[in-house]
Amino acid sequence: MMKKNRAFLKWAGGKFGLIEDIKRHLPQEERLIEPFVGAGSVFLNTDYKQYLLNDINPDLIHLYQILQQQPDDYIKESEKFFAADFNDSDRYYDLRNQFNLCSDKFERALMFLYFNRHGYNGLCRYNKKGGFNVPFGRYKKPYFPAAELWFFAEKAQQAEFVCESYSDTFARASSGDVIYCDPPYAPLSTSASFTSYAANGFTLDDQAVLGRLSRETAARKIPVLVSNHDIELTRELYHGAQLNVVHVKRTISSKGSQRNKVAELLALF
Repeated sequence: MMKKNRAFLKWAGGKFGLIEDIKRHLPQEERLIEPFVGAGSVFLNTDYKQYLLNDINPDLIHLYQILQQQPDDYIKESEKFFAADFNDSDRYYDLRNQFNLCSDKFERALMFLYFNRHGYNGLCRYNKKGGFNVPFGRYKKPYFPAAELWFFAEKAQQAEFVCESYSDTFARASSGDVIYCDPPYAPLSTSASFTSYAANGFTLDDQAVLGRLSRETAARKIPVLVSNHDIELTRELYHGAQLNVVHVKRTISSKGSQRNKVAELLALF
């Protein structure tokens, strides 16, 4: 079995555990486009000549761009935040306040990794004003992902990182591209609430638009693979696609006993 490469970020809904299934259904073209790159597990575990990687979260994309362009400086400086005296709630909240007032991209990128590894459950969450608001995680010794950072930095030389709407990223696609979409998932029930990981949420209207864009793009002979929950809504939105069902262990619940397997769709247009 081929060795899988882990992302350097912890990420709710990350696709590390689904890599084999995704690769099995993902057509091989020249360039892979990801309108919702997240932590980048698909990017890190595929072998395309080029990548176009987008996310609506500017902190995430700025971090990736800095790691791509200044890996030595970034990795050296970010490691300093993993000293024992930084694993403290008062220090964490002080840095969180600094982060929410800071406009320097490099400084924000350093703190973003620190929050990812020291914050609660690896969450990335902002309030309605755009302030990062994840609480302290209380881990015994947060892991500094040096090897994962270096691997990402090396692979990033094949990538272009952008921060724009998913529809704008779709518009960039042309012959020789394949698109993989891992959007914020549709709720399993009408009572389930969305938790925005960027300041603006992903609505049910967005879910419908994504289905339409996928069909329209596939009509231009550009294949599109989309992941989502296997529910009546998504099956309706992805009509016309080849629907493949996989069962995945949920990892977002804070209680291990509640991390049950759920059915997910891999819809290939």
